[in-house]
Amino acid sequence: MRIDIITVLPELLKSPFEASILKRAIEAGLVEVHFHNLRDYTTDNYKSIDDTQFGGGAGMVMMIEPIDKCITKLKAERHYDEVIYMTPDGDTLNQGIANQISLKENIIILCGHYKGVDQRVRDLFITKEISIGDYVLSGGELGAAVLCDAVIRLIPGVLGNETSALTDSFQDNLLAPPIYTKPRDYKGHKVPDVLLTGHAANIEKWREEQAYQRTKDRRPDLLED
Repeated sequence: MRIDIITVLPELLKSPFEASILKRAIEAGLVEVHFHNLRDYTTDNYKSIDDTQFGGGAGMVMMIEPIDKCITKLKAERHYDEVIYMTPDGDTLNQGIANQISLKENIIILCGHYKGVDQRVRDLFITKEISIGDYVLSGGELGAAVLCDAVIRLIPGVLGNETSALTDSFQDNLLAPPIYTKPRDYKGHKVPDVLLTGHAANIEKWREEQAYQRTKDRRPDLLED
């Protein structure tokens, strides 16, 4: 997979990709991540990427021309399966969306700023709009990093255990069950006996029951789906 991220703050975005799982995935050649500074596609001496709104109103708007130039250049080099815009009014990111995007080959992610982008950008170029929650950030970079992390970890070979991602919360509309490790007894707080039996079927049944109960208690809305 190749991910091209269009941003006005590439330095803000780079650090998550220089550590942990994301770094290993890049070094292993399982994913390519490229950052494109939108100011490199401006035409004036001030490298302006925003201007005031037509019709008046508070806040600046990202102009269409630099975005058009950047996306057009990228599309001339390869085919893209999705052009994603990070925006508070997009579809809320969930595991299903992450699963779908992880199957793509090439994607572009556009990070918004200020009041957002000229509507014509959304009309002409964007194929999917994603939000990471019902709140507003100062820019789309942190949202893009969250999206990339959620997607890249699903690519085969990224996680040490291929089945690990399949048992994560939300994969089956259920939260993950409780998990334990050594010691068996910590200050009187013991690991459930069933997990120590070695009986795979009973352990799986216990985990399914716990996952259902935890979801019912904490996120009953997931069971409605």
